Amino acid sequence: MIERLPRVRDPRDRLLPSDLRRPVIGAPMAGGPTTPELIAAVGEAGGLGMIGSGYLDAAATREEIARVRELTAAPFGVNVFLVDRADSGAALDGVGGPGAVDRYAAALVPVAERLGITLAGAPDFTDFDQAATLAALVADPVPVVSFTFGIPDRDVVSALQEVGTAVVVTVAGVRDARRAVEVGADWLSVQSAEAGGHRSTTTVGEQPDSVATVDLVRAVREALPDVPFVAAGGISTPADVAAVVEAGADGVQLGTVLLRTPEAGTSPLYRAALADPRFTESRPTRCYTGRFARALVNGFVAEFDALAPPAYPHLHVLTGPMRKAAADAGDVEVPPLWAGSGWRAADTYADRPAAEIVAELWDRAGQ
Repeated sequence: MIERLPRVRDPRDRLLPSDLRRPVIGAPMAGGPTTPELIAAVGEAGGLGMIGSGYLDAAATREEIARVRELTAAPFGVNVFLVDRADSGAALDGVGGPGAVDRYAAALVPVAERLGITLAGAPDFTDFDQAATLAALVADPVPVVSFTFGIPDRDVVSALQEVGTAVVVTVAGVRDARRAVEVGADWLSVQSAEAGGHRSTTTVGEQPDSVATVDLVRAVREALPDVPFVAAGGISTPADVAAVVEAGADGVQLGTVLLRTPEAGTSPLYRAALADPRFTESRPTRCYTGRFARALVNGFVAEFDALAPPAYPHLHVLTGPMRKAAADAGDVEVPPLWAGSGWRAADTYADRPAAEIVAELWDRAGQ
């Protein structure tokens, strides 16, 4: 029986990648794929599972934390989307103002009608209960809290660290990595555009660059030689793991390779699409949420990729009913099929338990 970790660690002893038996992070894939069972499996293999709270309110986040604690004594973390009204407004101003969302909604009407639903037009801004979620994480700490879509304020970082939580910031380049270190982040998740997850950049409408994960890791390590970080983006084989560790990463983050595990909450439609030979390309696109994330190129991506404004979370809320209706109807050409650049290599690990995948990828890399 594994001894249960105290919920509040000594603030001077916050969890780092080097503290893990296998420094492998299970990506916080919000919206269903990352389940408490998947988090527990990654943790029991010596890695770190992460709750994706991006679309959860504070109450639902607390419920997920409780479910994970029931399943495992291993450490785990919570990922928070930093959503800012000012950033969203600035992005819209750069593409013609709030009317850009209405124009996009109008372009989607034929798809919605085909699916038998009515779009309500431009939705209101929401930050998904951000302040209450952060307050809950201070009141009932977890070992790690990571942030995506921005750099948290120093007071947020300090409040979490004071209760023993390690603060991780997801960054997309050297500039953001430096800023994260300046506010006191304990470690970083360095994510290239090869990742299937949402692009983390503080410039909301910025087009993802084409820098490979290994090259991004080298750049961040050269700029910040003493800062711990893990690498994310297209990591699906032991060779991928070995390459980023050799380039300077202290660990890795896995996402796409875990989507077809028994523990993942990936829908049958999504699982089948990842193995479907009709899909030959994955591409960073903001057509579903207003923020860039890499998806298989289905009919929706091909048609609407170039039309979508950088309006998060407006597009996420706008397209939600349409995505659900298509999934319910078994229409693979509409829902988002998030997939990193190594999704084909991940076929090797289809239907295998998550713990086996974590162990095999790390151990066979020679780490």
